[in-house]
Amino acid sequence: MGGLNADEAGFISCPAPAKINLFLHVTGRRPDGYHTLQTAFRMLDHGDVLHFRVRIDAEIRRVNDVPGVAPDQDLVVRAARLLQEHTGCILGADIRVDKRLPMGGGLGGGSSDAATTLVALNSLWQLGLPRSVLQTWALSLGADVPFFIYGRTALAEGVGEELTPLDLPPAWYVVVEPSVAVPTPQIFRDEGLTRDTEAVIISASPVGGGLQADVQKWLQQHTRNDLQPVACRLYPEVQKALDALAPFGSPGVAPRMSGSGACVFLPCTGQAQAEKVVEELNTEWRVWCAASMDLHPLHEWVSD
Repeated sequence: MGGLNADEAGFISCPAPAKINLFLHVTGRRPDGYHTLQTAFRMLDHGDVLHFRVRIDAEIRRVNDVPGVAPDQDLVVRAARLLQEHTGCILGADIRVDKRLPMGGGLGGGSSDAATTLVALNSLWQLGLPRSVLQTWALSLGADVPFFIYGRTALAEGVGEELTPLDLPPAWYVVVEPSVAVPTPQIFRDEGLTRDTEAVIISASPVGGGLQADVQKWLQQHTRNDLQPVACRLYPEVQKALDALAPFGSPGVAPRMSGSGACVFLPCTGQAQAEKVVEELNTEWRVWCAASMDLHPLHEWVSD
């Protein structure tokens, strides 16, 4: 997903991978209105690419247009400024964003971009902050941002910031991008949202023990995405995408929505099946496949 060498203009390219939620349970609601969750995050070898060039002044500039996102509202710019504010760093950065992930798609594009910005500038500005500090600061940018800094497949609880490593076998996924953007706050505000799902116990038995090869099926049978029924009701395109993928599923494995939508994914038995599904799926939407990625490409840029 891109190299880390500076180009002729002095920019260093850094990947910002997509994530999928293998499941997402809403387990409660806090007094402050935030929902408590239980979810499994997994990164994919597909995503945005960010390019950074250090400035000797303190200016943060996004040097290209991102349709629909003003520079001051971009999580990339906000992440860089957050790092400056917390550290007093007098350096700045020019940032170019190559967007491949859709906005409002449930793939964590903005959150991943923000995390890559924090990790990259922590290194390029020679701040030397440990992972735990970056994760703590990142939560103010969004609930998914700490996961990308954590940088490995994880079970997440709380509002998404309580992370535990999750050991899963390699997998391939087909992802469909319906032609709608789903606003996350709208889904969580909906009166029809299930808010009392009991947390599942993911122990050494299904994940770390002899059933590891079947863990994808185990998760399918014992979990769900609580946001999916609401998103499908409000945005019928999401249900259409699920229906389009369903005939390609293996026995006991069905397509599922990622995050709050709109993108949906199907676990596959391997690369060959995933590529065949992409080839055969007759749809007007964008469809692609990618391998699981259990360690962030920039994981070694941050000390634990």
